[in-house]
Amino acid sequence: MQTSYSQPSAAQMSSMTNHGGHEMFDSHEILSSFISLLDQYVLFEQFIQDQELRQILYRQHRFITDLYNITVEAFSTGKDPSHPTQSYKMEQNNQVIYGLQKTAPKKPMMSIQETSDQGISAYMLGLVKSTASLLAMTSLEITNPVLRRMMADSVPNFIEMGYELFLYQNKRHYYQVPQLTQQDMIQMQHSYAPSPNLV
Repeated sequence: MQTSYSQPSAAQMSSMTNHGGHEMFDSHEILSSFISLLDQYVLFEQFIQDQELRQILYRQHRFITDLYNITVEAFSTGKDPSHPTQSYKMEQNNQVIYGLQKTAPKKPMMSIQETSDQGISAYMLGLVKSTASLLAMTSLEITNPVLRRMMADSVPNFIEMGYELFLYQNKRHYYQVPQLTQQDMIQMQHSYAPSPNLV
């Protein structure tokens, strides 16, 4: 008894295989990083005490899950996903607290009971910052135009997520922002002059 298997058409094969070899490894790294980030958010959720941080985690997890799904779709088909990448909307205001307040010195945890919102928000910030860097670097190497555009379009979203977490930390004095003296800042701000065009 012969079993017949339908073969993909030449057009289907062309769109499925329009990825370069280096890009296959980059795409694997991107998708694996999304999974790792999402897995860690699931682990963090049980330790969060502050409702605001919990809502940030849920909002970012939903957004990254959708991005993961449409990336899988575009990577496996080589075509546009079912919907385009979205824009991440944070719910923090843009007010930064400048200056330093005295706080207890930081040190590594010695037990899981020492897990805090300060630590979790820092881990989340580190994850989204490293993902933004990965997406910026790999989008320069991807040859498939759909996947390249998706990854490039995602960089500002991860920057926005990082800024949201920074603002959350900043207003709780977890992430403090020192400033130079006013004289030094003014001098540095006026250290550059406009340049004319070459031609």
